[in-house]
Amino acid sequence: MRRLARSLRRDRRGATLVEFAIVAPVLCLLLIGAFDMGHTLYMKTVLQGVMQKSARDSGLESGLDNRETIDAKVEKQVKALANNAEITFKRRYYRTFSAAAAAKAEPFTDTNANGKCDAGEPFEDQNHNHVRDADGADDGQGGAKDSVLYTVTVEYPRMFPMNAMLGFSDTTTVTGAMILANQPYGDQGSYAAPTVRNCA
Repeated sequence: MRRLARSLRRDRRGATLVEFAIVAPVLCLLLIGAFDMGHTLYMKTVLQGVMQKSARDSGLESGLDNRETIDAKVEKQVKALANNAEITFKRRYYRTFSAAAAAKAEPFTDTNANGKCDAGEPFEDQNHNHVRDADGADDGQGGAKDSVLYTVTVEYPRMFPMNAMLGFSDTTTVTGAMILANQPYGDQGSYAAPTVRNCA
């Protein structure tokens, strides 16, 4: 028995197999994580690229009338990478590029000091849409010379089973956003003086 124990202690056969069994799960997890992250980054890059192309198209005068066509181009490119993706398009417009970049909320008087516009507190409705906008914008494409914040959100099932292994969400969400300018094909609209309204 003693002789068997000594020989087993010196015997190195099969050690590589045991070491591989310990290292393999960690290595596979790292590889799958890298592939998952790589696919997400690729999707974001493709989304941003097709949005830039679409932004150039929508900057043309005809872009206002062809929003569905522009969105269809973005959707086609995204679906080539994830055919079961859910795609959400959003457009919010501002009168100036600097206002779009700042995206400042419409001012309000915080009478109850809770940091939220509520309980009938007064706010300045600068764009006259009867609601307090947290980004100061209005829905839609706007008109001539307006700046539009174009946002596309893509949600699709993960390509690799990271959710099962690490408890991540079973979907990946990628968002692309850009500001584009409508061409000066007419007179730009303007808002009247702000109206004071009350928050709900």
